[in-house]
Amino acid sequence: MRTMKIMLGALALMLGVQGANAKPAAPATPKRLVIVDDDMIGLNGVPLLLLQSPDVEVLGITTTSGSVWRDTATAYALRTLEILGRTDVPVVPGATFPLLNSAEATKRWEGQYGRLVFKGPWTDYWPGDTIQEHPGSTDPTKVPDLPIGNPRTKPSAEVAAAFLVRMVKAHPGEITLFATGPMTNIAIAQSLDPSFAANVKEILYMGGSLAPHQVLEGPSAEQFAREFVNSPRREFNIRWDPEAAKIFAHAPWKKITMIPVDPSTGTQWTRTFLDGLKPAHTPLSELFQTGLEPGYPMWDEIVAMAWLNPEIVTKDETLWVDFETSQTAAYGDTLSWTESYRPHLGEQAQRVILSVDRAKMEAAMARLYMRPVGKAAK
Repeated sequence: MRTMKIMLGALALMLGVQGANAKPAAPATPKRLVIVDDDMIGLNGVPLLLLQSPDVEVLGITTTSGSVWRDTATAYALRTLEILGRTDVPVVPGATFPLLNSAEATKRWEGQYGRLVFKGPWTDYWPGDTIQEHPGSTDPTKVPDLPIGNPRTKPSAEVAAAFLVRMVKAHPGEITLFATGPMTNIAIAQSLDPSFAANVKEILYMGGSLAPHQVLEGPSAEQFAREFVNSPRREFNIRWDPEAAKIFAHAPWKKITMIPVDPSTGTQWTRTFLDGLKPAHTPLSELFQTGLEPGYPMWDEIVAMAWLNPEIVTKDETLWVDFETSQTAAYGDTLSWTESYRPHLGEQAQRVILSVDRAKMEAAMARLYMRPVGKAAK
């Protein structure tokens, strides 16, 4: 017995010495906190890419009208989270209508200055040769059946702008905000709390247009060029709510990254890319085969991938940016200057991404889309 005690004592002493000399385990790297404000229209866009990124924590998705009505965008957000097994992420509905712009005002404007190519759910003119589907009902309360299935979960009862303000107050200087629809929710949040923008770590947005030109060949690329060929400074996200865009542009953000239309013209969803996701055999890769229509530029994807994989950016520059709100032919147009020529009327310096490496971006996107989803991802 005495021998056993001696042996156990020696073992304990040895383990104690080893423990004292052992290096402490490295602390886990905290995840990067993000919120996405979006007019979601399906599996494409920023939310899915960020949700599939293992080093990112999505605190919530706020929805707004834009390409589709807010309630339809909300349904897409809820269904996307169900597919990924991430119903823990709140979906918070926001603005249904712009601050001032309206369907009636847009018709009056068109009577003076000509038709807009795309007006979101206000679109009432759709040329017969258009490849893409019409954006849907003019009734904001009508949510169509979704090609990726209808959601069973419900959105948050909170209002998007209040959620944005609350989360930024809870995590000052830590949240990266992705704005990939019209700026209505962002403008309301800034109006509710003038310290909102200053407490956001950085904001990246898809919006605005400088001097885009058609890069790719084919009917889809030609048809999307209708948006800018005669009006290179006009872009839908800003034109839907120019007053909100101006409030955003004048807010005191720490860092702003703008992704205008320009780099998107060198990108496109293709059947080849979608087929390349098939070997993953996940619910997500399977739905990509039927739930996403090829031909569209990868607008919002650039926003996510330029942040997740900065090496895809091949050209950028710093510009001071504002947006036109006078009721003229330029209503909703993008205004930009270099530092020497800016008017000093409250516009902010923005990093503007002008081109990306399509092959690198698609490869990085495919890796995220092919990751396991739901319980298998843990």
